[in-house]
Amino acid sequence: MTMKRLKLPIILATLIFSIGCDQVTKIAARDHLQGQQMQSYIGDTFRLTYAENSGAFLSLGSTLPDTWRTIIFVVLVAIFLGGFFIWMLRSKHLTWTALMASTLIVGGGIGNLIDRVVFDGKVTDFMNMGIGDLRTGIFNVADIWIVVGAVMMIIVSFQKPPEEEETPQTQEELS
Repeated sequence: MTMKRLKLPIILATLIFSIGCDQVTKIAARDHLQGQQMQSYIGDTFRLTYAENSGAFLSLGSTLPDTWRTIIFVVLVAIFLGGFFIWMLRSKHLTWTALMASTLIVGGGIGNLIDRVVFDGKVTDFMNMGIGDLRTGIFNVADIWIVVGAVMMIIVSFQKPPEEEETPQTQEELS
């Protein structure tokens, strides 16, 4: 099967998987971590702790008025995700890696958008990693999908597209 025929089923399967994993883990966090003390694992390298984030990465924008937070984190994000999704569907030159990366970004974005719509503008976060005082912010599975997708897109951006790859020349072509 060609990429054209597999594109939509792969996008849909990846979205269902990424959004599903995100939402299931957030439900578990709300059910089992909310109101509980932080849980520490692997010598305090990995922590589980419940948090509600009304901002973006590292609570950026959490102090904005509710109206602005809704405009930025719900309306603009929904427009961006919709546009990005349409671009993915219409793009004829995406590699498989770029397609997966884009789909993970959209899936993570939708996972967090669902939280914002359902939970009064707040996203459920529950994981933290680090060593000593050097720690990440508290994040969730949707954030992981977004970061993995972004890293994949960066890697893809350094690769030559298939049509630009150099083909080895034969001796006859060199003469």
